Amino acid sequence: MPGPPPKRSTQRRRRNKPEDGSGAVEVVPIRGKAVKAPAEDRDWHVIAKGWYRSLKQSGQAQFFEPSDWQAARFCAYVMTRHLRDHEEKGAPLRAGMVDTIWSMMGDLLTTEAARRRTRLELDRTPTVDPEAAATVAIMNEYRSEFGG
Repeated sequence: MPGPPPKRSTQRRRRNKPEDGSGAVEVVPIRGKAVKAPAEDRDWHVIAKGWYRSLKQSGQAQFFEPSDWQAARFCAYVMTRHLRDHEEKGAPLRAGMVDTIWSMMGDLLTTEAARRRTRLELDRTPTVDPEAAATVAIMNEYRSEFGG
């Protein structure tokens, strides 16, 4: 989807939504065990390692297939080569290469804008323990009653 990233679904108003369901996403069920991310390469640049590790913790990783993880490994490799050339050989960071790496990262949905362009929104709502919430509610009630 070209252009600026769309607004979040909670921020959008649409009055002309098609009733026939056109534009809906086709869901293809996949059978088999969950995909495990390959380990990072020890030789990667520290920034590439950090980026790759962050992918494993990111919400979109649940949608990654083996080919996505290999694309991420390739991106980390390219990132490492470019950063090492910069650090070890004094080569400047080339805007074209940075743009290419950024594009590769975007294809893996590593930014909020890239996720919104594909209509994927991640909601990292903290889980609340019901017992802890009840205890907090009781303590708040006690404080308000007794001025604590």
